[in-house]
Amino acid sequence: ALPECPFCGEVAGRELEEHVRARHGHLLGAPGSGNGEQLYECPMCSLTCTDIQILEEHVDLHLEEHNFSEGGNIRDLELAQQLQTEEHERQRSEEEKREREEFKKLQRQYGLDNSGGFKQQFVKNMEREVDRGRMLPFEYHKRKADMMESLAAGIDDGKTKTSGVIEALCKYYQNENKDVRRVWLSAGVDHFHSSLGDRGWGCGYRNFQMLLSSLLQNSFYNDCLRDTTLIPSIPKIQSMIEDSWREGFDPHGASHFNNRLHGSKAWIGACEIYSLLTSLRIKCRIIDFHKPTGPIGTHPRLFEWILHYYSTDSEGGAKVVCTSKPPIYLQHQGHSRTVVGIEEKKNKSLCLLLFDPGCSSQEMQKLLKQNSDGSGVKLLRKFVGSLKEKQYQIVAVDGVLSLEEKAARCHASQVLTSEKIP
Repeated sequence: ALPECPFCGEVAGRELEEHVRARHGHLLGAPGSGNGEQLYECPMCSLTCTDIQILEEHVDLHLEEHNFSEGGNIRDLELAQQLQTEEHERQRSEEEKREREEFKKLQRQYGLDNSGGFKQQFVKNMEREVDRGRMLPFEYHKRKADMMESLAAGIDDGKTKTSGVIEALCKYYQNENKDVRRVWLSAGVDHFHSSLGDRGWGCGYRNFQMLLSSLLQNSFYNDCLRDTTLIPSIPKIQSMIEDSWREGFDPHGASHFNNRLHGSKAWIGACEIYSLLTSLRIKCRIIDFHKPTGPIGTHPRLFEWILHYYSTDSEGGAKVVCTSKPPIYLQHQGHSRTVVGIEEKKNKSLCLLLFDPGCSSQEMQKLLKQNSDGSGVKLLRKFVGSLKEKQYQIVAVDGVLSLEEKAARCHASQVLTSEKIP
């Protein structure tokens, strides 16, 4: 609060000394003490002085002390404000630094840091294998030449492919008598796993290869796949997705990748798979299971939807139903897999059968051997309690589009491409 005059109570502020002298100087003196001596009383502390000059010096000390105190408070406030400003700037600078580092980390994680794509990673990993003595130089040069030939043709080299698993599963379930009541299997589909060129980021592309391998075996899709008769390489798939963007599909997603995938290690998800399939006139849809629908973060509605997808057209009560349905692309944060079937246990519980791009050919080959204990099938099984991500998306194929339907879906994808399960 601002200081008040001790004589009149008026707020005087920093001019208190001048106010006292100008307005109340005549009051600084007081009547004598009775012995004829003139006494002067301090208006601030009631100290009695016998000399007017001494009183004036005494009052000056009070005023100087007040001015010093007030000035000190102002200086303290200014210092505190300065320190607060400096701390705010420091925190903002650290936050901006953290954001830049996090952004660069995300760029590296999602392959958007301009560090090269499939070819560069393939060569780099082979060089590392040679350095560690795990690969001979002549093998390095041969594999590099094969890789360059594959990329030039735009065709996958097939070295990570395992065929015949669905057929082997069908035979296994015919003889399985323990706890499976019924099982529905996709149409034939090849398994593809990640290689030296796409390890750590290629799951979306590998799952597309799996889905495409099934469609290519189905004559119903011959017309829309007449220009894609062989499984494309990952760089080729990247170019195909870019082509779909140029047609107008998913401009929001395209801008996220700066309209460029080829030559990068960019992760792709359900929206890119949808855009690519639709651009090929393959009818599909994205279904978004955006929150858990069961206890402990589980998604029973996802399992029920997949059961309905496979069982809709099946007739009779056969234990093993080998459907004509294509596999389903399954996405969650950080990874994707391919659904190739679903089991219904005798206790009515459901279990998905998944092809994982992270599973090696050596492991998948075990499924081709008839094993009565079903140990190989354990690689594929995922129960309701095993899928606890916050959100899942699936891309399900369901026919062929006309040119008009394709154009309509292209327009719709510019607004929304997924439907949410409540």
